[in-house]
Amino acid sequence: MVLSERMRVWKTAYNTANLPAGMTSPPDSISKWLVITRAAVFSMTVTSGLIGGLLAVGAQQLTGEVSVNWGYLLLAVVGLVAAHAANNMINDYFDLEGGIDTDDYVRAQYAPHPILSGWVTKRQLGTAILIANAVDLGILLFFVAVRGPLVIAFALGGLFVSVFYVAPPIRLKWHGLGEPGVFVVWGPLMVVGTFFVATGEIPSWAWIASLPYAILVTTVLFGKHIDKIEADKRIGVRTMPVLLGERNARLVAQLLMIAFYPIVIGSALAGWIGPWVLLVVLGIPRLTSVLRVFSKPKPEVEPHSYVGWPLWFVGQAFIHTRRAGALLILGLLLNAFLPVHLPWLA
Repeated sequence: MVLSERMRVWKTAYNTANLPAGMTSPPDSISKWLVITRAAVFSMTVTSGLIGGLLAVGAQQLTGEVSVNWGYLLLAVVGLVAAHAANNMINDYFDLEGGIDTDDYVRAQYAPHPILSGWVTKRQLGTAILIANAVDLGILLFFVAVRGPLVIAFALGGLFVSVFYVAPPIRLKWHGLGEPGVFVVWGPLMVVGTFFVATGEIPSWAWIASLPYAILVTTVLFGKHIDKIEADKRIGVRTMPVLLGERNARLVAQLLMIAFYPIVIGSALAGWIGPWVLLVVLGIPRLTSVLRVFSKPKPEVEPHSYVGWPLWFVGQAFIHTRRAGALLILGLLLNAFLPVHLPWLA
């Protein structure tokens, strides 16, 4: 396979967590592990880490209440991505062990399952999980040394949700607790945790500022679980959409998407974060189109040239999350490097 073709495959694997349609040759190692770790969704984790770091930089510029260590910030983001990779592999490992992931379950229909596809053995996947967690352990020990034991609380909170999201005996996803767990991880734990390791401080407003993006990531999981609602019902997995019912779950997902905007706007008007984040309103047209999709049930037949079927709502939620998250990052960058003070806060 020539380099240009390899890069096309890598791009597809990174963007879709799948191989190009019609590809018959075995994947190379890079594309295989991009799919296995589901690197397509790493952008959400990087965004959470960057939000925490840029909130810190903005606070440094606006008030001088904190001082940012850029090296620690970068290392924190690396640790978050490694943890996310481990989480995705843990989910596949324990869902297979628990008899959920089978050849006819949704997970194996929209993308290759690491083990069911024959790409790796159960032992190899377990080894990859241990390696990713070992990387995170090394980063954790460093941060404990430089920032103190509070870092352990953030790490253990994330590890608990990562492991017991699907692992027995707790299995958060089975009891409608997967969605709240993701909300806590991608918001307070990732955002505030990154803020803390970058600065050594946690101002009270940082907890509220961590909520908007956590809401967006939760909508992505809502979309995925709405897509799998019938399959999950059959095997007794009671995700929140299963408990709410399909129509109510779509409504809750819509409300969560909408809630992102007033929280960001309110945080800016209150002076907790700089006013450039008001740029998120540019995401409202995309929000409107995604809300329309969530207002109706999933099509009964796969649309022509659609990629990712039988998933439907998750892709729409991810598109909105990516757009709104990018606008939030842009606003935070401008806050950090072109700070503006609102007149009533002077």
